[in-house]
Amino acid sequence: MYESILYDVADGVATITLNRPDKLNAYTTEMGDEVVDAFARVRADEDVRVAILTGAGRGFCAGVDLDHLKAHRAGGAAGKGPRLGEEDFLKKLPLELLTFPKPVIAAINGAAIGVGVTMTLPCDVRIAAEGAKLGLPFARLGLLPGLGSTHLLPRLVGRAKALELVLTARVILAEEAAEIGLVNRVVPGAALLDTAREMAGMMAACAPEVLAAAKAALDAGASSSMAEAMHNEQRASAALRKERE
Repeated sequence: MYESILYDVADGVATITLNRPDKLNAYTTEMGDEVVDAFARVRADEDVRVAILTGAGRGFCAGVDLDHLKAHRAGGAAGKGPRLGEEDFLKKLPLELLTFPKPVIAAINGAAIGVGVTMTLPCDVRIAAEGAKLGLPFARLGLLPGLGSTHLLPRLVGRAKALELVLTARVILAEEAAEIGLVNRVVPGAALLDTAREMAGMMAACAPEVLAAAKAALDAGASSSMAEAMHNEQRASAALRKERE
């Protein structure tokens, strides 16, 4: 069904794997369309409780495929689908993931550069393999980071670190990414998927309506006053109790 990704479901967990290992899973619009479609399947499938996003081979995503980028800049068609920058992956998916009712875990198995980093920011949890390289080189390319990362990155690492990462365009290792909060934890590469699946299993053991409510409450609470957050918690908990009854 897909050409650039793999989609698999087991034990209530859907695994979406970027699958262009010969290109370090470099991003194309076709890949973006397939990822969007895969998350739509996750949302619609009641048997799926959690999603994992990862990459095949040595890299997670090495950024935009340069040949693909050149073809689009030249006005040519590098395949089917919308032009680069106009696809739903960039314009809609980050917003959808922020309100996605099911937890999403990014398992960063190797190099994550440019869009390889920004696509993980709307995910709920990020786990990285030891030694994985992460970078936001947009300034060197004359661009700004997209996918809502100017909103998400400062909230994850703080404004000062966000400015440092974006303005220097430097690449950091997973270990430093964990220290500043860009990823939740770092594990040996061989244990990455097992760790992600173990965490996903713990999430999947909880009622899906509780997971959805918890995500929504935490998102709302982050931008609310303490009183507003408490009111929202009480209202959401009451709704859950009523649903159980």
